[in-house]
Amino acid sequence: MRRPGLHRQHGKQGGGSKGIYAKLAVVVVVLLICTFSVFFSATISGNRGSLEPSEINVEELWESAKSGGWRPSSAPRSDWPPPPKETNGYLRVRCNGGLNQQRNAICNAVLAARIMNATLVLPELDANSFWHDDSGFQGIYDVEHFIQTLKYDVRIVESIPEIHKNGKTKKIKAHQIRPPRDAPISWYTTVALKKMKEHGAIYLTPFSHRLAEEIDNAEYQRLRCRVNYHALRFKPNIMRLSESIVDKLRARGHFMSIHLRFEMDMLAFAGCFDIFSPEEQSVLKKYRKDNFADKRLVYNERRAIGKCPLTPEEVGLVLRAVGFDNSTRIYLAAGELFGGERFMKPFRDLFPRLENHSSVDSSEELVANTRGLLGSAVDYMVCLLSDIFMPTYDGPSNFANNLLGHRLYYGFRTTIRPDRKGLAPIFIDRENGQTAGFEQAVRRVMLKTNFGGPHKRVPPESFYTNSWPECFCQMSPSNPADKCPPDNVLEILESQLENEVNRDLEALMETNSTRRTEI
Repeated sequence: MRRPGLHRQHGKQGGGSKGIYAKLAVVVVVLLICTFSVFFSATISGNRGSLEPSEINVEELWESAKSGGWRPSSAPRSDWPPPPKETNGYLRVRCNGGLNQQRNAICNAVLAARIMNATLVLPELDANSFWHDDSGFQGIYDVEHFIQTLKYDVRIVESIPEIHKNGKTKKIKAHQIRPPRDAPISWYTTVALKKMKEHGAIYLTPFSHRLAEEIDNAEYQRLRCRVNYHALRFKPNIMRLSESIVDKLRARGHFMSIHLRFEMDMLAFAGCFDIFSPEEQSVLKKYRKDNFADKRLVYNERRAIGKCPLTPEEVGLVLRAVGFDNSTRIYLAAGELFGGERFMKPFRDLFPRLENHSSVDSSEELVANTRGLLGSAVDYMVCLLSDIFMPTYDGPSNFANNLLGHRLYYGFRTTIRPDRKGLAPIFIDRENGQTAGFEQAVRRVMLKTNFGGPHKRVPPESFYTNSWPECFCQMSPSNPADKCPPDNVLEILESQLENEVNRDLEALMETNSTRRTEI
């Protein structure tokens, strides 16, 4: 029995052939839709497959990242009076740690002096047991440039002056204080300032991470940037050595710098032992016991959450997956590689054109100080000026973190920051024999990373790693707070400083005139 609908459809003469044609038309339409869908899906999949490797365009990475209309600026944008002649006392600090930990401490010391209206004594650099280097501030940094650059911000002296009173010479003895870690501004304006007024001078030691990084005062944060990126300039001999190395590298085209943090101290800190021989593990465990707090660390657990530094081979595999080939020239900034050539060879096989400061410049000055602050300073400058910078472990690494911040400030220069947590399961699968789709999986992770452009600072990211937006501005901002300061801001500051000096001179002349009248 026919369904009523079909009976009505075929009721007219010739309706049978029309019905067949209608059915065929429907089938054809359905087939076309299915074919188009399959073709479209295949096209999209094919495009994804073909675009995925090139979405990270290696040629573009050799250029700076997109700025989004931002440019670096750490000049004051509101009323910023010069340091008054009368101060509350002298501030001495001893900056401990390596070169870049000391660098952060110097920035904090300048800010602390400004907060307390104190005269800063040139910071002391700890000649610690790791560096075996007693170069001091004067041996690494350009002292005159440091003092002149910060003349609108703080008064700086090379040493506490002697006091002449009642025909006697007296030296002020600084009262020693151990500041709390990440102390708030209020600690400096109360506890520290009280002791300074009592004794005339205070000595803060140790002075590493002794001032909170996140401060709700943009002008104070900009002062940190003025210190870090303008006032702290290495001595001329260090700058010449660094520029010579960069010139030699760049004479042959683009070059990338890598901070290969596969070193004993970092591996011991991270607790990443299992890939080493029993003898090597013993060395690492002893170093950890002697230098770090006791803590239960399980290698597989640590590695699975990205807490282990990338091995040299893993670094090479990431770069290959991103699209770099074996013609890429790489400058290695690293201390002594733990495990030696056994770990370095796989990386060298992937990227044979490797250099370091000794291979590019074998000058006696550099060779003699390759492990000291000089060698670290040269590495810092070469990495700063390189076309691309890649840190392999930016956890507690002050060298890598400071460079990331400096390169951001230096014009959003490209950085490649591997997401170790995202990459860990991919490398673990590869070691277990699951190699299919390895490079595509690495690329998917790397596509989510930031390549050096402006981005929001999210804890635990350090202010020294990312000073955006406080130390940046826009010419045509949507938010007035982001507007760039006037071009003549230095002239304004100079005028303010001159007015302060003139007022001091007038006050001195008036005092002398009064005394003569009384006599």
